[in-house]
Amino acid sequence: MNEKIVNSLDLLLTWVVRLAAVNLLWIGFTLGGLVVVGIFPSTVAALGVSRKWIMGETEIRVWETFRKIYQEEFASANKLGWLLFLTGGLLFLNYKMLQNANGQIVLFIPIAFYLLVFIYFLAVLWSFPLLTHFKGGVLNHIKNALIIGFSKLPISLMQIVLLFGLAYVSLLYPSVIPFFTFSVCSFLWMWQSVHVFKKLEVKLQKT
Repeated sequence: MNEKIVNSLDLLLTWVVRLAAVNLLWIGFTLGGLVVVGIFPSTVAALGVSRKWIMGETEIRVWETFRKIYQEEFASANKLGWLLFLTGGLLFLNYKMLQNANGQIVLFIPIAFYLLVFIYFLAVLWSFPLLTHFKGGVLNHIKNALIIGFSKLPISLMQIVLLFGLAYVSLLYPSVIPFFTFSVCSFLWMWQSVHVFKKLEVKLQKT
């Protein structure tokens, strides 16, 4: 019984250290890229490390793996990230325009706008895991992200709620942000994504 408790505590502490390491690396590499060109490859690297853990590679060297993925996906992650960021910026400008319209627009326009926002969230939600898991062009990843996002809508909604929930809890307890917020988000984000991708791969093999 005591041996089981010790082993369980050892496993728990191991994962705490792993998650904290990824979180600190995410922050460090993001700042190292002056945020502007660091945040997107850091996010892909954190997802990549999580992917390896989920696929059973739990004994990888976190620092070396993170740095390798960061360097290899630096260009593609920034292309994807900045394309989505600029798209989000355009949506935000449209939102401000809708606010300033003072009700002088037909009901259809706000509905269409919020539908576009939802489509945008689906693109963001699935594009980064796709970039981490599959080879392909940025536009191809976005197209596949929308296909998966709508075909797996309940999972997509659950993912969005989960990530926003984690962000909300982190804001309530800011002390966890430097050590766990980004790594836990990336792990749970990738965990569900990998399971979806595996099912899709099995279906493709059968066809």
